[in-house]
Amino acid sequence: MTALAQSGTDTGTTVLAGQALRARLALTAPALGASTARLWRAPGLRERYTAYVRAMHGVIRASVPLMERAVARCAELGPRDRIAAPLASYLREHIEEERGHDSWLLADLAALGGDPDSLPTTLPRPAVARLVGAQQYWIEYHHPVTLLGYIAVLEAGAPAPWLADRIVSLTGLPEAAVTTVREHAALDTGHAAELFTLLDRLPLGSALGSAVTVSGLHTLDALIELFGCVDRDARTAPRPYGPTAGTDTS
Repeated sequence: MTALAQSGTDTGTTVLAGQALRARLALTAPALGASTARLWRAPGLRERYTAYVRAMHGVIRASVPLMERAVARCAELGPRDRIAAPLASYLREHIEEERGHDSWLLADLAALGGDPDSLPTTLPRPAVARLVGAQQYWIEYHHPVTLLGYIAVLEAGAPAPWLADRIVSLTGLPEAAVTTVREHAALDTGHAAELFTLLDRLPLGSALGSAVTVSGLHTLDALIELFGCVDRDARTAPRPYGPTAGTDTS
């Protein structure tokens, strides 16, 4: 463990980590917006959406295990770390809110005509490992609070409320194929607000506050890379069968 993880005190001045992270993410919003605009543009959307479902399964299946490991690390840090108890309490609640969401993606893939049984045994893209694996490293070797930067970016970047309707309208896909997008559009906005409030309330000094921001910025950069991989995968995928001709034009 690092000295920070051992002491849990981070003796610098307490910072409002939620406000700091929001400010830094606001500066990067144009880059993320450009990436998602390319992802959800009309031409090739059906292929791109199928690649997105496959990629995001690799991300979302790791959410609960990451949080469970972070809770275990909080227990290892114990009462000498004043962040560990409130962090673990938040994560335990959030684990139950997120549990089973990877199964939504399996159902989405089945509705797309894919084989959901193939996903758990398919090697995820290196971009997925880069996105998720950094969190595993920081949880183990720095401090589990860094995971909050990751969660904040994923939930603040939740799908827009209109996105599921757009996908269905432009591709002719069944409603059953967009369950994850629709559910996360409804759930994650509230989750993000709750998380930023928690970050402002935790007694984080400047070092751990900066660590949360670094985690968030890395997550954003890795997400943009992953969305670019999704776009490239879609361009090389076979054209799907089905009544999509003429629907993917605007």
